[in-house]
Order: sequence, then structure tokens, then C-alpha cells
Amino acid sequence: MSNAGRQLTLNLFIYPGGHHEAAWRYKESEPERVLDIRYYQELAQKAEAAKFDAVFLADGPSLAENVRYSSRVRFEPVTWLTAIAAATEKIGLIGTASTTYNEPYNLARLFASLDHISGGRAGWNIVTTSDAGAAHNFGLPEHPPHGERYEKAREFLDVVTRLWDSWEDDALLADPRSGVFADADKVHRIDHVGKHYRVRGPLNISRSPQGRPVYVQAGSSEDGRSFAAQFAEAIFTAHQTLQSAQEFYSDIKARAAALGRRPEHLRILPGISPFLGSTEAEARRLEEEIDDLIQPAASLDQLKRMVGVDLGGYDLDGPVPRHIIDTKGPKGLASRFQLVVDIVDRENPTIRQLIRRLAGARGHRVVVGTPEQVANEIQSWFEQGAADGFNVMPPWLTGGFDHFVDEVVPILRKRGLFRQDYSGATLRDHFGLPRPDSLFAAEQRKSA
Repeated sequence: MSNAGRQLTLNLFIYPGGHHEAAWRYKESEPERVLDIRYYQELAQKAEAAKFDAVFLADGPSLAENVRYSSRVRFEPVTWLTAIAAATEKIGLIGTASTTYNEPYNLARLFASLDHISGGRAGWNIVTTSDAGAAHNFGLPEHPPHGERYEKAREFLDVVTRLWDSWEDDALLADPRSGVFADADKVHRIDHVGKHYRVRGPLNISRSPQGRPVYVQAGSSEDGRSFAAQFAEAIFTAHQTLQSAQEFYSDIKARAAALGRRPEHLRILPGISPFLGSTEAEARRLEEEIDDLIQPAASLDQLKRMVGVDLGGYDLDGPVPRHIIDTKGPKGLASRFQLVVDIVDRENPTIRQLIRRLAGARGHRVVVGTPEQVANEIQSWFEQGAADGFNVMPPWLTGGFDHFVDEVVPILRKRGLFRQDYSGATLRDHFGLPRPDSLFAAEQRKSA
């Protein structure tokens, strides 16, 4: 593929304390600051100074079971990002919100407000929620099935899109001389009546600076791929091998093109968690030092959530009992399930080796080496059709990110792979995405 003129997208994926499961125990971490907003504002300011595209916060509407051993508390994303917006000027702000456990009108208001407050830097990471435990926090007897969640997500997204477009760009006049605040003919009810939602509209806030916040999606199952090809403008994904990443990249871009979309308007961004050292041996010692802080009980809980089997009674230094993993059950539809099964099939690890492998970044690619080696890996995936950029997932914070910015980013810049400065002010500008027209304005032009 041609790489002429292409530059990397780099997001800082912030996880409280860092992405390694035991990061909060590492001697250079600051676990006491996980609910200190200044901690996150400082991280975002560092990312902005390095000209990163965006900061990103993952989220889920339930508390993970292994809070005894792992850092699991976090801020609600839109609240968190609004505080980040006040401390920054240009960096994008991407937050996660579930289509299964939100209402379209409220979510549309939240992200439209964030886009206005930030001057056009909002992105919505669209998830259907994989954690079945969330259902009990919302009065539901059980978690909806995988296919049903994606069906609901499609309708949810249609409603939210029409709400964001319910004000045409020039509807808000605020003209004291004429006494007209808004052109009511350009403010539209959406009158949506569907299988899952009935929403009248319009939204009670005018169209935001980006027209709509950027649509981000995280999920690589068949349903996830279909959804992403149709709607997503950026995709967060996890891959362990170049070949797997290339297959996903090619598939998604082809699906998008088949739907009449321009493939370059869809940014595919795998996660990468870098352990850096002045030598490869030093980097591996750092990884091992943090791996040694793992609490096996917590790691086994995480593995159980991923693949649906409890290995607590097995010898940690024995092989993973592949025969008890049910690949035909409901878990088998999830992309992260398949990633773990692929590791087991490809590498035949012991249980201890597997949990240490997953502890680094929950299935995202962990790269261990010198700054030059990490830059080489990034460049290789970027130039060989596996990625448009990366979600950088520091193993611990803040030092893990500081080292990446100070030591890897200058190499990428020297190679012409990453920007020297921002060329625009919105997240769409950073991602190279067009500002969409209002659906209502387009419909009116067609009928004129």
C-alpha cells in the first residue's frame, strides 16, 4: 500500500495507574492519585505538548470482580473529559459510553455538550458492553445476547446521529436586533419510532463544532466488524501478530469501501504497550519486575472473564487445559476471547505464562525493547498495512508515558512519521476526517 503523505495517529489510552495489571504496585507509580483530576490533566497536557491526536478513557458500567487486587476505580468519562478540556486546548477527547446501558437522548446531550465545551474535540467510543454483571446495575435480569446488543446499537446510533443533526448549522442566530434567537424552520424533530426506542427530539443544544463527535468503535467480532465498517471513523483493536492486524485492517477497509465509504476516513488503531530500556535486556528486566507483582488470583479472574473458564484449581505451571474452553458458546463470539484462544493454540503456554502475557495489556500487543526497536515495530505495522496509528498504552504511569514521549516520539518525527505540530484544532482535523453535513439539511436539499 502507498504511504505517501501518511502520518501516524497516536492516542494516549489512559488506564488508572497504567495498563499493566500490577502497575499500581510498581515503585514508580502513584496509585494514591487515581481519583485526582490534576493527575489526568497533567497527563493530557504532556500528550498535547507531544502533539498526540487524543486522550482516551475506557469505561464500563460495573465494578470488576478483582478490585481486591487491581486498580479498578475510575471517573465517569464525560465528566473526566470535561475537566481535561478545561486544562488543554487542542488534544482530542475520546470517552466510552455503552449503547446497552444508556438512553440516546441523554448520551447525545452529554457528547454534544463536551464538543461545544472543548471547541470540537469530542469522540465517542461506542461499545455494547461485554460484562454481563452490568445488567444487575440497571434492573435487568440478564445481559442481552451479543447479536441483540449490536442490533440495538445500530438503532441507538441512528437516533443519536439524527439528534446531533436536528439543528442545522446556521439555525442558531442569537440576533438581538431582530429578536430572533433561532430559525425554528431549521430545528427539527426526529420523530423516531423503532423497535427499541421512541424519541421525538430535537436536541436542546445546537449543532456542535464538529457537526458530530467522532464515532469510535472497539470490537473485532463479526458483528463488531460489520458495525465498524458501516459507522466507525476510528477503530480501537487488539492484535498480537502483524498477520492478524493486516487481515483485520484489509477486511475493515474493504467492507467500508463496499458500503460506499472512503477507506481513508476510517482510522484503524491497535493498542501497543511499550516497555522501554536503554538496552533490550534492561527493558525485559523492567517487564519482569512488574510481572513479578502480579496477584495470580486477580489474573485468573481476568482470564475467566475473557474465556469463561475457571482455572483456579489447576497447576499454574501446567499447560492451559484447552479442551475445557468452549469455542461454540456465547463467549466465542467475542473478539478478545478469540485472541486468547489464538495465543493458547499458537504458543501452548503454561497457565502462569498466559496470565503474565495478558497482564501486560489485557491482550493488546506488548513491545519490549529500546526506543529504536519500539519505533521500528510501530513503523513496520504502519507501513505494512496493519495500522493507521496506535493507542499508546503505558504499562505504568506516569513514567511509562514520559519515556515514550521523550525517547520514541522524536525517532518517529525524525523518520517523518509523526507531526511536528497540530495543523487544526478539532479531533476531526487531527484524524483527517471531514465535517459531516446535517442529515436534515441534506434531505431538504434533495427535496428542493
